[in-house]
Amino acid sequence: QVQLVESGGGLVQAGGSLRLSCTASGLTFSRCAMGWFRQAPGKEREFVAAVSWRGSRTNYGDLVKGRFTVSRDNAKNTVYLQMNSLKPEDTAVYFCAADTNIFRLSSYDYDYDYWGQGTQVTVSS
Repeated sequence: QVQLVESGGGLVQAGGSLRLSCTASGLTFSRCAMGWFRQAPGKEREFVAAVSWRGSRTNYGDLVKGRFTVSRDNAKNTVYLQMNSLKPEDTAVYFCAADTNIFRLSSYDYDYDYWGQGTQVTVSS
């Protein structure tokens, strides 16, 4: 059974930082591209970042470029999202997802096969 478990969310003031983690089990993590998405109340799910299976390639949504960094540790089956210079508009539930197509680094949620339950990030102004 595949499980993706996010952690690290919480409440932070604008300008602050958080680091999200997502630990995977039940799949060959090192053979998956990993993505982060977010969804704010009343809005559609939005692409945040993705990292290739070896960690050599990354992709970011326009709204987070230059502020967020995605990385992974295949020895720990964990992907990270370092979020700096947070803004109130970054408030959302953040989800990690696994794409078993290692040749792809997708920004489309329908390309991802497995999803975590999400972690809440709230940025106060």
